[in-house]
Amino acid sequence: MLGGDTLAHGHLDNIIQDIALLSSLGVRLVLVHGARPQIDELCLQKNIQSRFHLNKRITDAPMMQTVQQAVGQLRSLIEAKLSTGTSNSPMHGADIRVVGGNFVMAKPLGVIDGVDFAHTGQVRRVDVQAIKKVHENKAIVLLNCLGYSRTGETYNLAVEDVATHTAISLQADKLIMFGDENCLHDVDGNLIKDIISSEIQSHLATMNDEQTRQYMAAKHAIDQGVHRCQHISHHKDGALLTELFTLEGSGTLVSKKHQEQMRQASLNDVVGILELLSPLEEQGILVRRNREVLETEIAQFRVLVKDDMVIGCAALYPYEHMAELACVAVHPEYYGGQRGERLLQEIEKEARLQGIQQLFVLTTQTSLWFEERGFKAADINALPDSKQSLYNYQRNSKVFLKNL
Repeated sequence: MLGGDTLAHGHLDNIIQDIALLSSLGVRLVLVHGARPQIDELCLQKNIQSRFHLNKRITDAPMMQTVQQAVGQLRSLIEAKLSTGTSNSPMHGADIRVVGGNFVMAKPLGVIDGVDFAHTGQVRRVDVQAIKKVHENKAIVLLNCLGYSRTGETYNLAVEDVATHTAISLQADKLIMFGDENCLHDVDGNLIKDIISSEIQSHLATMNDEQTRQYMAAKHAIDQGVHRCQHISHHKDGALLTELFTLEGSGTLVSKKHQEQMRQASLNDVVGILELLSPLEEQGILVRRNREVLETEIAQFRVLVKDDMVIGCAALYPYEHMAELACVAVHPEYYGGQRGERLLQEIEKEARLQGIQQLFVLTTQTSLWFEERGFKAADINALPDSKQSLYNYQRNSKVFLKNL
């Protein structure tokens, strides 16, 4: 979804180039564009007064002509930019095909609170089969904020309405919404990178109008089966590719459930765990474990997983009423997100369930981290006898204990 603000931004050419790249990779794309600021600008030029109710534009006959004018100009702009292919441009040889048309059937909003919305409407149906035929011919489908009725009427629609209904009808893998200030931030100004749809309601009080429209649309899409809704800012150059092809992304992701899942490790996680531990073993922070050892000890591990990728792990080795906490590791691109604390809490929870009264850890370089989380320095003699007999005096690891 490209709102009118995005189409007016200086990064539009780069966004179009990123879209062209996705198309060249075989991604099936539907572009839905809005026109709100462009309509407002034309209204100023024509001295037409815009009227709104419930944050929706009331579209009488003169306003509909203005809406159609703005939408037509923007459609031409997008098609022209997707047709760029000069030898000195990033899109040289892209050969993008764009197909628009009457894919969206609409119906009038009617009269609400005594207000007649005239030609302002809502989506009635999206022609999925027609869109799929366009995709079979490896073209991009271009939709806008206009819809049509069986009686030949044209209706002005909210761009979020078109984008959401299209994504739901196609059961899309992703609904991506560009915006001006559509990403969410916490009270300290830090980007909220993911949120589940059931949490959106609790954030509404702090959202601006754009965020409210987009996140309520995202909630509806997720609840109706769309896998993910991703909100990214057009102010950040390369935001689309960063969001799709990097671990951390660039915006706020909405999904049905949290993308990061804590669970018991399985043999399928061995490779991922090894990739996490190997750099730390190379630095001497962790004791080396080969694949065979890890496979036999996999039941001792808990893993933090995102998109089937292991991004964190920790292990618990019981010794009667004590247990060793080992192999605490987090992927470098996921530092700073309290993930180490979550792993520790999971291990402590499991230890209590097993009747463990004390955790101990052996460390050479991360003693401060454990001290900050309640571990106290101890002597080697505090370790279980069987662990003392295996103590590596050459590593000279420090011993820390934590009462549970």
